[in-house]
Amino acid sequence: MSANAAAKKQKPLKRHPSKLKRMSAYMILTLILISIVAVLFAFPLYWIITGSFKTGAAINATTPEWWPSQWVLTNYQKLFSGKSAPLWQLAVPFGSKFSANGEPIYFSVGPTAPAAIRWMINTVFMAVMSMILTCITAAMAGYALAKKRFVGRKLLFTLIVCAMALPKQVILIPLLREMSSLNLYNTIWAVIFPIVGWPFGVFLMKQFSEGIPGEMLEAARIDGASHLKVLFSIVLPLSKAILAVMVLYYGVGVWNGWFWASAILRDREMYPLQLVLREILLQNSTSNMTGGTSVGDVESVAPTVKYATIMVATVPILCIYPFLQKYFAAGVMVGAVKE
Repeated sequence: MSANAAAKKQKPLKRHPSKLKRMSAYMILTLILISIVAVLFAFPLYWIITGSFKTGAAINATTPEWWPSQWVLTNYQKLFSGKSAPLWQLAVPFGSKFSANGEPIYFSVGPTAPAAIRWMINTVFMAVMSMILTCITAAMAGYALAKKRFVGRKLLFTLIVCAMALPKQVILIPLLREMSSLNLYNTIWAVIFPIVGWPFGVFLMKQFSEGIPGEMLEAARIDGASHLKVLFSIVLPLSKAILAVMVLYYGVGVWNGWFWASAILRDREMYPLQLVLREILLQNSTSNMTGGTSVGDVESVAPTVKYATIMVATVPILCIYPFLQKYFAAGVMVGAVKE
């Protein structure tokens, strides 16, 4: 009797054919919908990639050319053969406060290069410096708010949470006054410093640091580790997932940002690539990028340069995401599961 019961338990269950049909229909419908959404999202990227290698006649043709009949690199040659600018200009922070004419003091100026390369370097420098400084300051502040007890800690965290609710447009004028008073107006540092102080990173690190066992930190302190040693040897290595979220969040934000840069920067040599791209798309003008091009050719050059500029501004940030996807998926789930 027991053997028959065991045989019945081991016998696989058969699903009803109608349930299998319903499941198959559901899966087919899901795949169709996912495929349609994927095509809708991927088509603009496909059109930009192929358009950057098309000729001006193909781009301006009345009938769309879905696949380039002739692949050319002249669009990128036009982009990188335009007006020139110093390859880099590293200014001393707050240096204009000590200069005679109020202009920035540069301790390093690079050789002359195409302006498009300079704009690309500006964008990379802004994004990388913002990510590094934000991760360091947010990690230190979040660790202190989570693990240290001091007067006004709760009030300070409440102010940070309230500051997260303020849109950037609301604090635009105070930030402009602050950067001007610090003599940072029209410098790359004026774009970087306000991002470093944004409270969202502190909030993320504080919430994550609260989940680190206090016994682990106490053991390190007993062994003679200082607060900085504990932060850089224990807290930061355990925070890879949340740091990846911050790197991706702030990196993409700075890379794609143009609003604050348009308000604080005056010289075109300081522009990030996205601000130049905005001018091209909204003003429909490439006169600042196509130096040496005759007036009659500017109109035909403009569409091709647009596609090439979009490619240069978009592809690098798309290449970074696959390397951070694993950490990003883990970081966004921090605090979602309670044991």
